[in-house]
Amino acid sequence: MKAASLISAPSRRRSLGLAIALLGGGFLSASPAKADLRLCNMTSSRVGVALGYRDTQGWITEGWWNLNSRGCETLLKGQLAGRFYYIYAIDYDRGGEWSGRSFMCTREREFTIRGTEDCLARGFDRSGFFEVDTGEQKSWTIQLTETNRPGGP
Repeated sequence: MKAASLISAPSRRRSLGLAIALLGGGFLSASPAKADLRLCNMTSSRVGVALGYRDTQGWITEGWWNLNSRGCETLLKGQLAGRFYYIYAIDYDRGGEWSGRSFMCTREREFTIRGTEDCLARGFDRSGFFEVDTGEQKSWTIQLTETNRPGGP
């Protein structure tokens, strides 16, 4: 479930080591797999997650899902219609982010934004999302992990 507001993004952004395990549907349980796009936070921190994808009307970004440490959330329900999805996540507790080179629009509180152009001119933030290639699977799970903790060795 998306949260009504986002805890302020860290003012000092440090890149987290990005280790993302991408798992096809049905891998995590013995029961019949649901066809969904899920994200699991495998860190010891709370994280905020934004999602970008293309639907029949064009590009859309949505956020925020707030995940507790070791928590999972369904971002999209049902069979996946596309191959590529985009994720941007913020570590609330330790600072840092999971980001990439695909720039899309976000904002600090709950949002659904159509289009990826002119984010700043339209009053939004511009954030770099990383690409997830589902290989055209109908169900997919993304796991956020840390290889280097902010402030660690």
